[in-house]
Amino acid sequence: MTILSRDKSIAPSYATLLFICCGVAFGGYLGSHMRLPVVPLYALSLGADTVQVGIINSAFLLMAGLLSLPLGILSDRFGRKRLACIGVLILSATSYLLYFSTTPMQMVWIYLFFGIGLAAFGPTMMSLVADISPPTHLGRSYGWYTTALYTSMSLGPAVGGFVAKELGFLQVFLISGTLIFLTFWLIVFFLPRARLVVSSTPKKDKWSAAAGELMQNRPLLGCWLVTIGGCFGLGMFVTFLPLHAQNQGLHVGQIGIVFAVQGISNALSRIPFGHLSDKVAKRGTLVVIGLLGFVGSMVGFAISESAGHFIIFAAALGISMGLAFTSVGALIAEVVPPESRGLAMGGYNTCIYFGMMLSSALMGPVIQVIGFEGGFHITALINFLFIGFFYLFMKGFSLTRVEQ
Repeated sequence: MTILSRDKSIAPSYATLLFICCGVAFGGYLGSHMRLPVVPLYALSLGADTVQVGIINSAFLLMAGLLSLPLGILSDRFGRKRLACIGVLILSATSYLLYFSTTPMQMVWIYLFFGIGLAAFGPTMMSLVADISPPTHLGRSYGWYTTALYTSMSLGPAVGGFVAKELGFLQVFLISGTLIFLTFWLIVFFLPRARLVVSSTPKKDKWSAAAGELMQNRPLLGCWLVTIGGCFGLGMFVTFLPLHAQNQGLHVGQIGIVFAVQGISNALSRIPFGHLSDKVAKRGTLVVIGLLGFVGSMVGFAISESAGHFIIFAAALGISMGLAFTSVGALIAEVVPPESRGLAMGGYNTCIYFGMMLSSALMGPVIQVIGFEGGFHITALINFLFIGFFYLFMKGFSLTRVEQ
């Protein structure tokens, strides 16, 4: 069996390591998301059409979805710190490459590498948070970590848009690359390297056996399933709510407020809900409650007719996601052995990216036939079915935690 261990006499405290992980996530995702609203506009300035812009934006989601699971496994085998460093270096390099790009096709290739960087960085950092956290503090750890993550993801586009307006597109890429590169040094100097103690079991047989065991881990599969369902709904919100809201008479400014309310309520709810999930006997109960709120929010969007309605249900969506997915992250860390967390978190990130991609790809034609209201109702139904599967897969699972 492989064990992760550190010399406790020189290791930083749990709180210090968690603070550093939050800082790494904030810097990495802030720099990466600065580019998101700028790249489509820059691609148009280089002669891209709408189809090419869509291909560019989907390229990183596709690559991140495909590689999150295998790169999560690599973080189990070769160390979290090493994979996190590789991930942020790729993210930083893609920003600088965008600065020198001159054609839309070049941007497609760059965004494919962007997806590789995200796949190396995201699951690895989530696994590292679980590694440094006491079992009794997993919920609050993910509460703080995902708050830093979602805050940076919300601020990034705003910062990128401001810089682009004041300094131009190319300066966004330079600043983004530099910020992410600084994050690399934060990892190098402040996150300790785990020492691997490896048994004599052949690696190939060992990791094949571990992967096979995880594929039979019903609680883990339940967590992955509800993640796909929830991110299918999130993709519906991100992709189609602006069009639905515009049809209901909202202007661009009001739609921006709806998105801001969702992001703020999502981020701010995660810390208290993380603490709550450490106090309850079964985190799965909080997942079910949160996702039922998620279903209600989707139905609410379907019947919304005014800005006030959309804002209320956006707040409900953010709070529901904060409750459900903070608990899901901690639950995944609980239901798998520590040496397999990279694989488990890689699968989790794969479900995130694929869930959003499936929604964007499949719901467009559906909406053309049945309309936005019907599309949101179907999304709610899909999530309700996934909640049922989650309940069945979690049935009988229990884990005793002792509060410290």
